[in-house]
Amino acid sequence: MKKMIIHGGRRLSGEVTIGGAKNSTVALIPAAILADTPVRFDMVPDILDVHNLMLILKSMNVHSTFEDGVLTIDPTEIVEAPLPSKAIKSLRASYYFMGSLLGRFQRATLSFPGGDNIGPRPIDQHIKAFEALGANVEEEDGTVRITTGPTGLHGATIFLDMVSVGATINSILAAVKAVGTTVIENAAKEPEIIDIATFLNNMGAHVRGAGTDVIRIEGVPTLRAMNTHTIIPDRIEAGTYLSMAAAVGDGITIKNVIPEHLEAFTAKMIEMGVPLEINEDSIYVPHTDNLKPIKIKTMPFPGFATDLQQPLTPLLFRASGSSVVIDTIYPKRIKHISELRKMGASIRSEDDTIVVDPSTELVGSEVQAGEIRAGAALVIAGLMADGDTVITHADNILRGYDRIAGKLTALNADVEIVGDASLVENGQD
Repeated sequence: MKKMIIHGGRRLSGEVTIGGAKNSTVALIPAAILADTPVRFDMVPDILDVHNLMLILKSMNVHSTFEDGVLTIDPTEIVEAPLPSKAIKSLRASYYFMGSLLGRFQRATLSFPGGDNIGPRPIDQHIKAFEALGANVEEEDGTVRITTGPTGLHGATIFLDMVSVGATINSILAAVKAVGTTVIENAAKEPEIIDIATFLNNMGAHVRGAGTDVIRIEGVPTLRAMNTHTIIPDRIEAGTYLSMAAAVGDGITIKNVIPEHLEAFTAKMIEMGVPLEINEDSIYVPHTDNLKPIKIKTMPFPGFATDLQQPLTPLLFRASGSSVVIDTIYPKRIKHISELRKMGASIRSEDDTIVVDPSTELVGSEVQAGEIRAGAALVIAGLMADGDTVITHADNILRGYDRIAGKLTALNADVEIVGDASLVENGQD
């Protein structure tokens, strides 16, 4: 298990380049096994989730290489095999193998997915979609078994009872090779879904409407990759560095961003009084004082992303009054609160509402990153604090942030990572 040690109190400046979107990458890698040719991705973030997904691929005889942000996956010799349960349980996005294996083999068996513990995140909408497409789903002792009849999967109308990114993507993966037309209604609209659809369409799929609440899919018999797919920039990583830049920066440029993906977030920063300079593919954050308190309510895209409420929290400490955060997606996403309080922060949760009071004198402490975005909040707080902050379970941060220590060091932070990463060795249990 790794630790991140932050020697706080230093002002940051310079520029940082955002990597490819984690939430696209962790779906694109399972999607690659639907291809009948090798697949090549560019702008792949160097995060633990990618390496654990590669271990899962290896267990199915799918060869992959990863170097300098380029990931090559060759599924042409794929075999059905038990997937390594430790790797499956290490990240929730492993559930995308349900849809991709179902689309490839008309069946799938895997352990119940793991990932961050941020409250209930059931997969009932995924199961509902698979059943609509003609699959039979059984759950027993933490294992999900999905099978189909002699005619395989068929097109169907799927109405999601709640907007779900995971269920939308899994529905696409299962339906893209199914016979006939599939219509997904009340679909999620996140940019990462458009990224998945673009990748599949470039291989010959017929996915229309991605980015709207109705997606139509005409099944095709084969998918063949002709070009390298470049993954979109990570809007959550970008938002994290924007918050950091406003909290402890003396002028930082965030490069390789799509500003339209961040509008709900940047609107709140501007409301606080941060004079952002938004360009075509970069955002400049000047030294900022005199911040105002705000109210945040997380919503599905294009609303304020749940993944960004925690990274923004340390910036709220600098506001002149109390800010309020209401997470309608994951109201139990509060693992950062008790840890920030150890650092002297005035923050509390009341009836699924987070109240953040001004806290100008944070003190370095030993804290624990309970999950990815809680860890990001602790990193920013550690940079703001006087003294040294030791973040245990830093593997959770490394699951979602591309080369974070190097990027912070380049901005003049004093950060080091010690210990061994919790990569699942050889993909074995």
